[in-house]
Amino acid sequence: MDPFVVHVARLRRVLGTRWHEVRTGPVDPEAVIVSRSPADSTVPRGAEAICEVTLESFSGGVMVTGTVAAPWTGLCRRCASPVGGMLRIPVRERFTEPGARYGDPDDDDAYPIVDDELDLGPMVRDAVVLELPLAPLCREGCRGLCPYCGCDRNEEACECEAPSDPRWANLDVLRSAQ
Repeated sequence: MDPFVVHVARLRRVLGTRWHEVRTGPVDPEAVIVSRSPADSTVPRGAEAICEVTLESFSGGVMVTGTVAAPWTGLCRRCASPVGGMLRIPVRERFTEPGARYGDPDDDDAYPIVDDELDLGPMVRDAVVLELPLAPLCREGCRGLCPYCGCDRNEEACECEAPSDPRWANLDVLRSAQ
């Protein structure tokens, strides 16, 4: 049984009823989240997310509000060292039945309720994918790699100097006059 599927028939009998749910399960069981390159941030294979939400019934559906937490890994954009952490994402999403007052079949902003069950899995996956860092840093003051010798400037200093650009050679005279 899918850990993110919640049966909501009893919840929907009385409008305004609230339930607190904590569900834990794999973030991406179908391996939909795929890195395009080794530098992309991603969710480790088999990682579990924690979905802690309050479900509240309204006419035509259920409002889901809470947080999703999941691990992530990636490479520092400056020094290429491995980085990672835990995402904590606030969520507030609508789940509706097709044909309900707010449940237009073409409503892309709502997740479906099918047979009085709502699946929190797609909401969890979408929240995690949207919050993955695009360009993570290992630390705020990361100095990165030297573009000439490749040494990690966080660990050692190098004496490399940028090669002179012949297009600016005439201006080098001004630099020596100081």
